[in-house]
Amino acid sequence: MGLEMGVAGVGELGAVVGVLRGWQREGVALQLHPGDLGWFWRFGEERTAAATRIWRRGGEIVAIGMLDEPDWLRTAIAPELLRDEELARRIVEDVPGVLVEGKVYVETPTGALVQDLLFKDGWKADAPWVPVWRDLTDPVPDPGVRIDVIGAEEAHERTGVQRASFDGSTFTDDRWFAMADGLPYADARCLVLRNEIGESVAAATVWSAGEGRPGYIEPMGVHRLHRGRGYGTAMVLGCARTLREMGSSSIYTVTPATNVGAVATYQAAGLEPLDEIRSQYREA
Repeated sequence: MGLEMGVAGVGELGAVVGVLRGWQREGVALQLHPGDLGWFWRFGEERTAAATRIWRRGGEIVAIGMLDEPDWLRTAIAPELLRDEELARRIVEDVPGVLVEGKVYVETPTGALVQDLLFKDGWKADAPWVPVWRDLTDPVPDPGVRIDVIGAEEAHERTGVQRASFDGSTFTDDRWFAMADGLPYADARCLVLRNEIGESVAAATVWSAGEGRPGYIEPMGVHRLHRGRGYGTAMVLGCARTLREMGSSSIYTVTPATNVGAVATYQAAGLEPLDEIRSQYREA
């Protein structure tokens, strides 16, 4: 049963999302979440399909890749195949044909054999990122502020906070609607936190992978004019409460280790830092 890699067709995205949902489990390496694909969907269904790679063995999906950027491939591997040598070697062989020329990056689940093989081929470890995680078995404290679930009529508030939170953000209303039309968004919620006079001051999107599976924040931001007032911690608590209501077993996200403020915000909301993770890069 040979391995084959191909670009996803639009009609295959449903199967990809379903497989990614099934691979999200407590106690296994964090990897590409359906929410990563869902957030990318803001660029439209066709572009999402064009950025998605599927490895199959005997017709079964065994690994998935998403080109977050032309030089950055993020991957997910079936948990039981993380140390599968045939699959790892095939992914390493296929990577050059997937990425552009020049300096490129690959992100794989911690402990996957493909990491070992990339290091042997001269790839190096990139800057560390910190996963932060919280169990959702027990109730989550009330954030003490108003947090609304955003629908189509308030989409402009969600996108406005995003652009005011991240320099260079291109999250427009049209892109919100494209994301909301995507398959993964059926298991997602956009949230906006309002201050005491009703202004939108923080926002996030949370993604469930189904009941009893880890939920994910991607992304979360606080308006640059309203920072330092505890809104980030309150927003994360709101995310946790929402995912718990949706049946998620835990909540997590990943942030650069250099972003000390973000790590502190997540910790204040009860998310615990896990072992650092690193993508790998190859110079041109």
